[in-house]
Amino acid sequence: MSGEKEIRDRIKTIQNTQKITNAMYLISTTKMRKARNEYEKTKPFFEALNHEFSRMLRRVDNVDSEYFYSDEEKSGEKGAERNECAIFVMTADKGLAGSYNSNVIKETEKLMKRYKKTYLFVMGEYGRTYFKKHNIPIVEDYNYPAMNPTLHIARKTASALLTGYDKGLYKDVFIIYTNLSGITEVVERKRILPLNRRRFLEKNVNDDKKYEDYEFYPSFTDVIDNVVPMYLAGFLYGAMIDSFCSEQNARMTAMSSANENAEEIMSELSVEYNRVRQAAITQEITEVAAGAKALRRKKKRSGEAVS
Repeated sequence: MSGEKEIRDRIKTIQNTQKITNAMYLISTTKMRKARNEYEKTKPFFEALNHEFSRMLRRVDNVDSEYFYSDEEKSGEKGAERNECAIFVMTADKGLAGSYNSNVIKETEKLMKRYKKTYLFVMGEYGRTYFKKHNIPIVEDYNYPAMNPTLHIARKTASALLTGYDKGLYKDVFIIYTNLSGITEVVERKRILPLNRRRFLEKNVNDDKKYEDYEFYPSFTDVIDNVVPMYLAGFLYGAMIDSFCSEQNARMTAMSSANENAEEIMSELSVEYNRVRQAAITQEITEVAAGAKALRRKKKRSGEAVS
């Protein structure tokens, strides 16, 4: 059984740890709120862009662009037989977020098995450290932190992915990130290139068809090819915000669980401390009583000897 001093030291250590976990919880709350506010400022623009993108695609029967499937009836999963792909992976810069990072990495490794060669664009120091440790090659010149996602980084990311796509290095581009669904984090895997026209047509199905027809100059393909980078940047920015908020939510959950465990441990230690303290008091009382009894016996023997 531990002594009183040892138990007191353990309780003090846990209380100090609780101060850290409480601070991390509050910091994650602030970061998530700030990221959401920044996203809300740009969200209307990209929603309008997505809406107009869908309207433009409704005005043509076929899209002759390298950024779209040549056959719009193909399923979005068609193309898995190709040999090369690019994967944009979003992890955190650090741990202490439960299974947030490990779930993203597991989904990435699962997708990598379907292709002979993959180009990994990894956001977040945790993911880069993991893949380098396991000798999995990543695109070295893409080195952005997951902390404080910005529209500038989203545009740079879209440009980097499109550069390799335009050069023919890969014909499939995926994004793997974490989305916050209610109070739980869900790992999302989406194909962002090539685009599927049918999916855009499924959006805004109640859209008013009485809009005037567009006039495209110099051609529909040229206009679409210029809009695609902006669309991808908006989509990636939204995914970065979702992933960042999911990370903060996962860290908040982890810190909250740590606080609850700390309270439970301190409650058990408090009971143990009271038992040890009570046992020490009982032992002291017993020793005093035994000493008093021995002293009385000694006095009694001394009195009998005098008489």
